[in-house]
Amino acid sequence: MTKKALHSPDAVRETLRRHYARHKRHWLAGDGQWPLSIGLGRLGEADAARHVDVVRAWIGAWQAWRGIGALAWREHHWRTLGAQRLPERLLLESAEEVAAWLGEKERWQTARSRYHRWCARWPLLKNRLALHFEVLAEYAEMDFNRLESLLVWLSANPASNLYPRQLPIAGLDSKWLESRRGLIMDLMAALREADPSGMDFYQCCGLRPLPSLMRMRMLDPSLRECVGGLGDIAAPAGEVARLVLPVKRIFIVENLQTGLAFGELPGAAVFMGLGYGVDLLAEVKWLQNVTCIYWGDLDTHGFAILSRARAHLPHVQSLLMDEETLLCHKDLWVEEKQPHPADRLPNLTDNEQNVYSGLKQHRWGLNVRLEQERIAWPDAWNAVRAIP
Repeated sequence: MTKKALHSPDAVRETLRRHYARHKRHWLAGDGQWPLSIGLGRLGEADAARHVDVVRAWIGAWQAWRGIGALAWREHHWRTLGAQRLPERLLLESAEEVAAWLGEKERWQTARSRYHRWCARWPLLKNRLALHFEVLAEYAEMDFNRLESLLVWLSANPASNLYPRQLPIAGLDSKWLESRRGLIMDLMAALREADPSGMDFYQCCGLRPLPSLMRMRMLDPSLRECVGGLGDIAAPAGEVARLVLPVKRIFIVENLQTGLAFGELPGAAVFMGLGYGVDLLAEVKWLQNVTCIYWGDLDTHGFAILSRARAHLPHVQSLLMDEETLLCHKDLWVEEKQPHPADRLPNLTDNEQNVYSGLKQHRWGLNVRLEQERIAWPDAWNAVRAIP
C-alpha cells in the first residue's frame, strides 16, 4: 500500500475536478447518474498494521472534514487491530455539489439558469447548447443578452438577406459578430435543424455576405483604356469575368505589395493579394485562354495556394518557386509558424512537389520560409519580364 492509495480530501478534489471537466456538459443537459460515488481507498488489515501513522492521518483528515456531500463509513473487525471505522466513499447528490467542491458553484448556477431559460424558449437547442458550457457560464450579461437578441431576430427573419452590419440589434458590431461566428452558426443550425457542414455562416443565418473582391492592376496603357483609364481595380469576380480585355499574360501573386511593385508590362495584368481566395479565379472564364503565372511565398502554404489555383487553371505556371531561388536567399529565411498539414499536394509538378516535400521534411532547416517580397526586386522583375 502507498499513501496515494488512500484518498484524502485534497486528492478527492482533484478527482472531482477531472470528473467535472469531462462530464459537466452532459450533466447540464440532464445526463448522468446520481449520487456520484467517489471511493476513498481500499485497505486491508496487513497494510493498516504496516502503515499505522499514514492510516491514522487519513482517518483524521476525514473525521475533521466538514465539506459538501455525504461521507459513508464502514466498520471493520480485524483480528489484531480490532474494530476500526474507516471512511469508505463520498456521495454527492448533484452536479451543483460537485461544482461547490471546486469553487465553481456560481459559474455552474449561471450556466444552468441560462441553459434552462434558453431551452424553454428553444427546445431544439437542448443538445447543442450544453456543448457551449463556457459561453453559458462566463459571458457577461450584456454579451449574453446581445447573443439572445441576435438569435431571436435571426429566427424570426430566416432569409433577411441583410448585410451583418444592417441587423437592427443594439450593440451589435462587426468585431463582436466576427469573433462569435462559429458559435452563432452552430446555434442557428440547431434551430433550423440543419447540418452546419453543408452551409456557410451567411447561408445558415440568412444573411448576405460581402462580395469577394478581386484586385487587379493593368500593366499596359492599352489595357487601361479598355476600363476607362483605370489602372487598379477591385471588383467582384462576376464583374471581372465580364471584362473584355486584349490581355496576353496574367500574373497571380500571393501578396498585395508584390503586385503593387509591378511596373509597366505590355499585354499584362496582375491579380494580387488573393491568398487562398484563388478559388475566385474559377469564375473568370477568360483566364483559360491566356498565359497565367503564379508567384507565391516559398513556403508550404505558397505551394498549397498554387495547387489550388491549378485546380481551376491547369495551365498556370509557377515563378520563382524553385529550390535554386530558395537556397540563394538563405539569409532572408524566416520561420513558417504553422506549416500546411498535407504531406503531398495535388496539382504540383514533380519539381514543385520536391521543394514542397523538402520544406515539410525540414531538408534545409526547421519550418523554412522565404516570403516573396524578400527576393531582390531587380532579380524578381527580370524573372517576371522574361516570361514570354
